[in-house]
Amino acid sequence: VQLQASGGGLVQAGGSLRLSCTASGRTFSSYAMGWFRQAPGKEREFVAAISRNSNNIEYADSVKSRFAISRDNAKNTVSLQMTSLKPEDTAVYYCAAKRSGVSANYWYTLGRQYDYWGQGTLVTVSS
Repeated sequence: VQLQASGGGLVQAGGSLRLSCTASGRTFSSYAMGWFRQAPGKEREFVAAISRNSNNIEYADSVKSRFAISRDNAKNTVSLQMTSLKPEDTAVYYCAAKRSGVSANYWYTLGRQYDYWGQGTLVTVSS
């Protein structure tokens, strides 16, 4: 599967952005999805994950209550709605897909668990 992330940009602190990730192919519903980010000079970190059937969602503590992940299996997309953005949210954001045939309820928070990655979209939050 190929992933294409979009929606990044420059926003002031306190603002909002919505990231989208579109997947190619006809088996999007077979994949658990996640968002990760990497800030300059830092390691990649987990942001949010969603199971195939959207029944299970998890967020990093740093974004909980500010970010919301969702997916539309009919449109092959996963989105990340980001609100109350802070300068420390500045990073390249990546979407990732993990083939999850065991259960539609599984979700994954480790980068090494994912099989496919998008190219990343830059989010810059100014203070």
